[in-house]
Amino acid sequence: MTVMVDIRKVHKSFGTLEVLKGIDLSVRAGEVTVVLGPSGSGKSTLLRTINHLEKVDRGTISVDGALVGYRRSGDRLYELPEREVLRRRTRIGFVFQNFNLFPHLTVLDNVIEAPVSALKRPRKEAVDSARRLLERVGLADKADAYPRQLSGGQQQRVAIARALALEPKLLLFDEPTSALDPELVGEVLDVIRGLADQGTTMIVVTHEIGFAREVADTVVFMDDGRIVEQGPPAEVLERPGEERTRLFLSKVL
Repeated sequence: MTVMVDIRKVHKSFGTLEVLKGIDLSVRAGEVTVVLGPSGSGKSTLLRTINHLEKVDRGTISVDGALVGYRRSGDRLYELPEREVLRRRTRIGFVFQNFNLFPHLTVLDNVIEAPVSALKRPRKEAVDSARRLLERVGLADKADAYPRQLSGGQQQRVAIARALALEPKLLLFDEPTSALDPELVGEVLDVIRGLADQGTTMIVVTHEIGFAREVADTVVFMDDGRIVEQGPPAEVLERPGEERTRLFLSKVL
């Protein structure tokens, strides 16, 4: 199976704080990788480096065979111009924990904004696609509503539709349910399950262990900027080989 994401020896520091300490990770096309770990372990920073929202200090990240944020010439890497970074970023959908919808735009306009402005799609084509996506996430009747008129779960489903509107090769989710009331978590996870069933390549940072057990092809456990353990859910969640993983799971299960 094709490797969609290839992360090699990635380091990232903020000032004197080293947040990522040599990450190596491969994600195959069509698979779901769930990243678990305590707060401060580097999970969100790792996600943000994958679409170049954060620049790596050392190492490389490739998505669908193309370096993220850089081009290679001989043995040297050169940073891409911002315009090219933005163009390549359209292939990587990102769903944030706090939705990040534009409050002054309707649901429909939130979903079509990037295809029209970044991909220069004709408005009618973008609208038709957006309506199909809103139906897919169960919000066809909310196209003319504004974000403030929606529940948190509905806003997050709009955010997922917005990410899908760019037809990305890869979807990144940064704790997509952490800002939601408990009774709304299920509706968002159901949408993500549906995407997994359709073979969407996804990396999901979450604390939802049950979801990881059910949906993930690979579970990655991070701690202190490193990948401590990774493997199939049955292995990592039921029979973890590392003491640090066992300790973490004993607190959250």
